[in-house]
Amino acid sequence: MTDPAPTRPKWVDLHCHLDLYQDHAALIAECDQDAVATLTVTTTPKAWPRNRDMAASSKHVRVALGLHPQLVAERAGELPLFYHHLAETRYVGEVGLDAGPRFYKSFEAQERVFESVLRACAEQGGKILTIHSVRAVSKVLAHIERSLPGGSGRPVLHWFTGTPAEARRAVDLGCYFSINVEMLRSPKHRAMVAGLPGDRLLTETDGPFVEIDGRPVRPSDVKQTVIELASLRQNSTEVMARQIISNLATLVGP
Repeated sequence: MTDPAPTRPKWVDLHCHLDLYQDHAALIAECDQDAVATLTVTTTPKAWPRNRDMAASSKHVRVALGLHPQLVAERAGELPLFYHHLAETRYVGEVGLDAGPRFYKSFEAQERVFESVLRACAEQGGKILTIHSVRAVSKVLAHIERSLPGGSGRPVLHWFTGTPAEARRAVDLGCYFSINVEMLRSPKHRAMVAGLPGDRLLTETDGPFVEIDGRPVRPSDVKQTVIELASLRQNSTEVMARQIISNLATLVGP
């Protein structure tokens, strides 16, 4: 699929589930109206074609092909469909590992799927991946190091909650970090985010799983994350917004 002619965005939401909102089509239009560069992720390969088609004419919405680790137990059989569609998109996600109590039983299968996804992305080259890493940061980084070696892909760690040492390792591996407003409510995570390199920061909502003012967050609400990041890092909102847009341009490239 050829992307529509690019226009410069004002904001960035690098991880959102637009297809989980009732007003999916209206949200795509809203992203274009508000100039929010939005990466809408999918959780299964079967969801890819409809999402792709709905956003085909959007100026600011791009669609990622995913196989969510929380769904691997039921949907690993869709991996051939993932391979089938991979050449159609530059964006991959949501993929990764989840070692939380509800999903730990499928962890070995998750690792097999994640490694396979990374190798396929490395083989095609140039993919931008948004990666889930719940209680599995070290494992995720090990897989990236082994199966997506430097230059073969561009990993973005979604809702990263690792240690400062893990963050440094991720930086060394070329990773970016997408930050949402919920992360910044935790003093521990605020301290971690404060220490990240400014040129690796991006913003996300992870809507509709995050709420703001008692309602599911929407891509345009990412402005609040930029405001809070600016305060945390002692910058103005304008400077922070420009940094995020510059980081997106570097991530995506020409």
